[in-house]
Amino acid sequence: ADVAYLRSVLPSTTDDAFFDYLATLDASEVTVTAIPEGSVVFARVPFLQVKGPLLVVQLLETTLLCLVNYASLVATNAARFRLLAGPDMKLMEMGLRRAQGPDGALSASKYSYIGGFDCTSNILAGKLYGIPVRGTIAHSFVMSFRCLEEVQPRELLPRAGGDPVDLAALAVSWLQRVCDLLQTPPGKANQGELAAFVSYAVTFPCDFQGLLDTYCVRRSGLPNFCAVALALHQLGYQAIGVRLDSGDLARQSKEIRGVFRACGTHFQVPWFETIPIAVSNDISEQSLEEFRREGSEIDMIGIGTNLVTCPLQPSLGCVYKLVEVNGSPCLKLTEDEEKMTIPGMKMIYRLYDAAGHPFMDLMALEEEPSPSAGQELGIRVLGRLGETAKVIPTAVELLHRTYFRDGQVCEPLPSLPEVRTHAQVSLNLLSPAHRQLHEPQPYPV
Repeated sequence: ADVAYLRSVLPSTTDDAFFDYLATLDASEVTVTAIPEGSVVFARVPFLQVKGPLLVVQLLETTLLCLVNYASLVATNAARFRLLAGPDMKLMEMGLRRAQGPDGALSASKYSYIGGFDCTSNILAGKLYGIPVRGTIAHSFVMSFRCLEEVQPRELLPRAGGDPVDLAALAVSWLQRVCDLLQTPPGKANQGELAAFVSYAVTFPCDFQGLLDTYCVRRSGLPNFCAVALALHQLGYQAIGVRLDSGDLARQSKEIRGVFRACGTHFQVPWFETIPIAVSNDISEQSLEEFRREGSEIDMIGIGTNLVTCPLQPSLGCVYKLVEVNGSPCLKLTEDEEKMTIPGMKMIYRLYDAAGHPFMDLMALEEEPSPSAGQELGIRVLGRLGETAKVIPTAVELLHRTYFRDGQVCEPLPSLPEVRTHAQVSLNLLSPAHRQLHEPQPYPV
């Protein structure tokens, strides 16, 4: 069917023998070597090399670039967020509604996880890839309730057993006590919001969470949440968190933590002081820098638009270039030095210093002898090819592995968690000077 379609769109003068040849194509003569998935790769370093009949390897160009460009871009973007957030912050990918279509959304979920995110709100990505899934309640859910009479059912069995309890009535009694503590009028707390929280708590007593900013955080969302959480506590359950989706997130998180601590101390509920606080709302790299600069009590960050659409760099310029034909090296010459190709099939080595950090990637032709630890090497750095320098690596790592040969995958492919772990290890090996996001020290190749 593919050959028939090509016959219909190519010029009518195309030789029939060409279509006969296309019908015989297979990948048995193709060999693919690559730097392992999840590795840090620097500019100008070929991270994937393909050998085979010219027509066959040319057919692979668009497919391979489609597969690696967006994947590398999103994983890198996610890694930047992870570096800014630090190792202890929980990061949730929630970009499904902003991504470039369903395929883009699934890819973004997968590669955000590789880049260091902890979970996704994309349930299909969880099903297909095993990524942990998390979510929070929606504003529309909270707004759909008007009064406590709408809550059905409203009774909840105590966790330790016993007779069912009217959770709505219990929450109302706790609301008065919370408002007295916070010195805020109970009448300012939105009854529809309280009803939504009670309804959610009856359904998910072990996973109760609150969205605090549908109406007013201080006068409504926060006292309503505390009232329902304390009512649940009286029945043996423990709330799992809150989310903020607007306003000054860092400042509000500190205010909310203060209220949680006050409730925990006043009502003698120690776990209340450590209820996790999640935030969302167009979180960007700049947002994370502000959180760190101002200080916050945020435990989880949900990031969507600025993660999956990569606005700081909407595309990655990976290219696929011919470097050798029948043993003869090929070189593309251009006035733009960055677009000049580097001829010949290459071996890629990563050189490490005494502290265990990579300090240079070395490209050498296949026939050249491999460098070794402790050996003095004469090198020329890209961008300064007129100069020769000497380096002595403490350790040397060959980066490329052969993954496909004779029509078969010849190396076990890692699982998604293994790739994610490898990505974090690769990033952590970089020296701080190379890893910093603002004005990093250039990494030589």
